[in-house]
Amino acid sequence: MLDPIVLTPILGVLAGCVLGFAARSTHFCTLSALERHWYAGDSSGLRTWVLAAVCALIGTQLLAAFGLADPAASFYLSSEFAWTGAIAGGVMFGIGMALVGTCGFGAVLRLGGGSLRALVVLTVIGLSALAAQRGILAVLRVPVVDDLAYSFDWAGSQSIGDILSALTGLRLQEAVAAVMALAGLAWIFRSVSYRRQFTRIASAVVIGAVIAFGWWATTFTAARSFDPIQIEAGSFVVPVGDTIMQLITYTGTWPDYGIGLIVGTFLGAMFAALWKRDIRWEACDDARELGRHILGGTLMGIGGVMAMGCTVGQGITGFSSLAVSAPVVMLSMAFGARLGLAWLFEGSILALFRRNGDDTRRSPAE
Repeated sequence: MLDPIVLTPILGVLAGCVLGFAARSTHFCTLSALERHWYAGDSSGLRTWVLAAVCALIGTQLLAAFGLADPAASFYLSSEFAWTGAIAGGVMFGIGMALVGTCGFGAVLRLGGGSLRALVVLTVIGLSALAAQRGILAVLRVPVVDDLAYSFDWAGSQSIGDILSALTGLRLQEAVAAVMALAGLAWIFRSVSYRRQFTRIASAVVIGAVIAFGWWATTFTAARSFDPIQIEAGSFVVPVGDTIMQLITYTGTWPDYGIGLIVGTFLGAMFAALWKRDIRWEACDDARELGRHILGGTLMGIGGVMAMGCTVGQGITGFSSLAVSAPVVMLSMAFGARLGLAWLFEGSILALFRRNGDDTRRSPAE
């Protein structure tokens, strides 16, 4: 068998190819899903996104139950819950996502189709994430985020299941996962029209399965390696910065699973774009648009580090581990995205607080 250090990024590339192909083929996008839900009354994209998260949850918890994955060893289930970073970082990321028009994951998918704007965004996300994680901005992040973290030592971790188990004295990990999965599936398939969207449903299942695979892959290689291997499943903030560093510096170390996933996602998206003949070069129209993309990328890079993940990193990967940070971060990101979209489309963030029933329309199938 290959050395686990070598095998880990290879598994990441393979998983990323599947992830990128599935997501690019069906235009899977968090911001687009939220935008259409708010402004067009179309929840199909949002249901697809939730289905991907639910499938990741089911797959991950099944693997964990059989001892094939160990999300408890990941930073997502650390007992220290950085609530200030989850909220403030989530809002920053959401605003940045609105300014750019997509998240880090979406930018990788767009880069696979030839978008030079996405290349600019990913470069900014990666560099700002590195600055916030272990650069000059970390000096500010530590007292504002890390030092104010709430400790769940009394529960053993920040897993929602562990917290409820500690509060009730009962073992509720599996029950919590089952209830959340069933509730999500009930909401998703309540829509009559969505039940007929087989391509979207299949794409969501594949995306969720890839995240669960990531938990298995890194657990498998970590257990067989003499060198430390991070237990992870998928994120598109810090790994983007790590990929840049891997490309421009030589350290003698192998890339990790996260870097492999970034590369594979780009390749998968490129294959999908070629297959659908959807390759086209795109660039910013003017300096104003370029500035908006740079600002948005910066907010996503810094905010993603503060929140310890992105829409995929927290929304799907973190959720699959039942981390309490996942719903907090995702609600904050959604709020930030709504602020950003209100400013872009409606001229003022105050539009968010105006009650105007004409802004959204519910689809007949809802």
